[in-house]
Amino acid sequence: MEKIQWQDFEKVELRVGKIISAEIFKEARKPAFILKVDFGDEIGIRKSSAQITELYDIDDLPGRLVVGVVNFPKKQIGPLMSECLITGFHDKDGRVALCIPDGEVPLGAKLC
Repeated sequence: MEKIQWQDFEKVELRVGKIISAEIFKEARKPAFILKVDFGDEIGIRKSSAQITELYDIDDLPGRLVVGVVNFPKKQIGPLMSECLITGFHDKDGRVALCIPDGEVPLGAKLC
């Protein structure tokens, strides 16, 4: 495992956001949702593609807190311009489980 310096970690803006909408990403190569996530007043609403269709029902996503990287450059994913990376972990079967805070925290709060 490569070691990083503390300053490297500080550069990554991992922030808490709340999913405000989710829709099926019909044009995606692998099953995915398009998420709109509110990261609070400072950052605003960002869009992202998330391959979380195996563990999450689309109707249960709005209102959920997530952790996202908000300082990557935008990335074109088919017709979608992704504006953040929603984080998660692969389970033993390769399905993606969201990385979420364990309790209510303010939107836009930075991981420390």
